[in-house]
Amino acid sequence: MQQSLQQQLATILQARGYRIAVAESCTGGAIAAACTALPGSSAWFEGGVVSYSNAAKVALLGVQQLSIEEHGAVSQAVVEQMVAGVCQRLGASCGIATSGVAGPSGGSAEKPVGTVWIATQFDDQRLSHCYRFSGDRASVQRQAVEKSLQSLLQRLTD
Repeated sequence: MQQSLQQQLATILQARGYRIAVAESCTGGAIAAACTALPGSSAWFEGGVVSYSNAAKVALLGVQQLSIEEHGAVSQAVVEQMVAGVCQRLGASCGIATSGVAGPSGGSAEKPVGTVWIATQFDDQRLSHCYRFSGDRASVQRQAVEKSLQSLLQRLTD
């Protein structure tokens, strides 16, 4: 039986003594929920921040208001500041951040529904990528959670 992404991540984090923090917007806490659904997650999961509004991104994670104004909340600049902020504030060795348009409304020609930026941080190095997921709101959120966990797992195993 293949381990879930959360189980694989938990095994690596525990073996290396790392702790993870998450900053979530469009996923609304689903990454944190997926991680903490595992027994013993307190050994490797530090915490998370659901920063759905722009004001929360600024106040709780230290995202620069100017970045939101210039690039929008769904952007590389903002998601990288989110992951840096949550790792710094919670003292975690690695992290994940998401910001996107889950739908069914809120999309634009430039950022259609399904657009999600995901950033990971490990050893103070951030990587981010923009994805275009399909389906309804729940499907976009599910895909974002899965890709987030895969992205950090890949960083830790490369």
